[in-house]
Amino acid sequence: MIYPSIDKLMHLADSKYSLVVAASKRARRIQDGADKLVQVPTNKNVTVALNEISDEKVRFVRTKDGIK
Repeated sequence: MIYPSIDKLMHLADSKYSLVVAASKRARRIQDGADKLVQVPTNKNVTVALNEISDEKVRFVRTKDGIK
């Protein structure tokens, strides 16, 4: 089973596209040296980013210019 589940994540986002963009931006920040906000048993940055979004440690806002 994939954790976090897509069902839980979709309650936090308006579309799958927004979720992918937010997770990729956060994963890049982690790659560049940002602190991880959750403890997970993996070092994969995308998985860490999705867990942070799922735990609502990271939020994102959709604007006309993109996702912030």
